[in-house]
Amino acid sequence: MRHVQISRPTLFGGMAAVAVIVIAAFVYWYAGGDRGLVPGGPGEQSGATWSGADELLKPGPLKEMTMGAKDAPITVIEYASMTCSHCADFSNNILPEFKAKYIDTGKVHFIFREYPLDPLAAGAFMLARCTEENYFPFVEMLFLQQDTWTRTNDPVNALFNLSKQAGFTEETFDKCLSNQPLLDGINAIKDRADKLFDVESTPTFFVNGRIARGVQTIDDFERLFASQLTN
Repeated sequence: MRHVQISRPTLFGGMAAVAVIVIAAFVYWYAGGDRGLVPGGPGEQSGATWSGADELLKPGPLKEMTMGAKDAPITVIEYASMTCSHCADFSNNILPEFKAKYIDTGKVHFIFREYPLDPLAAGAFMLARCTEENYFPFVEMLFLQQDTWTRTNDPVNALFNLSKQAGFTEETFDKCLSNQPLLDGINAIKDRADKLFDVESTPTFFVNGRIARGVQTIDDFERLFASQLTN
């Protein structure tokens, strides 16, 4: 099982201890551990390999992070990692147009789920969860400045400085990263994706319950949606 395991006493005991996360993340990142899009034709869909779409739509142990109308004709689920460059590319370069064209017009209900590929990504997701209603703006900010806090000699301080823009203090920063139940919930989301939904890389998308590998552009989504949207 590839889920992130973090021991609160060893990794989240204050700013100094959080540095252990960074060491692990550096080893992961510079060793080429960014598991991106699975090779294959853009927009290729395959049949479900689990018990059904109903299971996929069941929420996990944490509140679902969603955008758009729940009764939209299409539901898109994204599994992403905060340290995944492909996920950052989707968030920075595709999601704004995707949101304007599909989410804001009531055509797509978008569900974003955490799939951290390393401890630093898990920590970033924890901080996003701790912002509560500002979850998506915080995630967007971290994706926009991904290199700033992942490719630096002091990523903990860089992540803390970015978090201050969302109102974090050193105390609340440390408190959030010491929340073991929150980390367990994020790990559980990833575990479920591994065990039940055949998620192997990030970003992985599901369109109305079916996995879509290699989706990279608005045109890819357009083709996937063509047979499911009536207008």
